[in-house]
Amino acid sequence: MTERKKLELRVPSEDAEAPELKKKGRGWEISEARLDNLHDQARKLRRHSSEAHKALAAKFTAADMEPYTFKRHAVVGSAIVDFNCHKLGMAIVIDEEGQNETLAKRRDKSLESVGIRVMRIKASDILENIDDVLKRITAGMRMRIGDKKQARAAHGKQMREGRVGRERRD
Repeated sequence: MTERKKLELRVPSEDAEAPELKKKGRGWEISEARLDNLHDQARKLRRHSSEAHKALAAKFTAADMEPYTFKRHAVVGSAIVDFNCHKLGMAIVIDEEGQNETLAKRRDKSLESVGIRVMRIKASDILENIDDVLKRITAGMRMRIGDKKQARAAHGKQMREGRVGRERRD
């Protein structure tokens, strides 16, 4: 029979140095140079936005969506998304003409693997019928809010059951 592994905590010695805190990357394990490059690219994109992006940004600015705000050309992990709502874990990506579809799918897959829901919208839809696009975004936000509430309730239930189980054992 194999021996079970046990969690063992090391006693820190006084002469050992603490590991350096990661000030960038927010847990995404991205080098500082790569992250700085991503932020520079996002800044350039904010300065030179497409017409579809400007139109949607104007609608978001005019709308009162507290506490849910969308940040323009946000760096999320190793990707830049057109709009990101951190509180909802939701990203909106505008599909422009001539965009590399393979890279876009890879980005979407990596974001969804860490729990960020990606909504893709065609630039032509925004320019031609922005009201329908806003209805789709609102529906997506409501769905995401519902998902978050369910997850919070399930987590609370697990925590209560865990406490009850411990009380019975004591």
